[in-house]
Amino acid sequence: MTTFEILSHTADTGFRVTADTFEDLLAAAAGALAGIVMDCRNVQPLESLEIAAQGEDLEALVVNFLNEVLYVLDGRRFAVSRAAVTASGPHGVSAALIGEPRDDIRHPPSLVVKAVTYHQIVVEQRGARWIAEVYLDI
Repeated sequence: MTTFEILSHTADTGFRVTADTFEDLLAAAAGALAGIVMDCRNVQPLESLEIAAQGEDLEALVVNFLNEVLYVLDGRRFAVSRAAVTASGPHGVSAALIGEPRDDIRHPPSLVVKAVTYHQIVVEQRGARWIAEVYLDI
């Protein structure tokens, strides 16, 4: 289960995730985004959808990756139970989103997220841990 901390902001909402590796950070961020968009407690790991994203730097890579996750959540109506990064490099990432078709009764919506933003984004390694702070346009 992904844990995340909600960050206060006057017009948007955000979250902070930490992990031991950059790949785990991306997976945790995907879980946090899904948990903000809907109640994911009843999502069953029945299917897998592949996504990929690119970015010129780590911040762009995280934003682009999370916007792909957001598209799957809303555009493809897929509820995510977890994400597994299958490949990553300094400018690209591939991942499998594991879950099932979205059902608003079993996975009630929580918040409408329009986009993942670059506003005050932080993606960095601090000692042995990776941290990301991400704000969402709601």
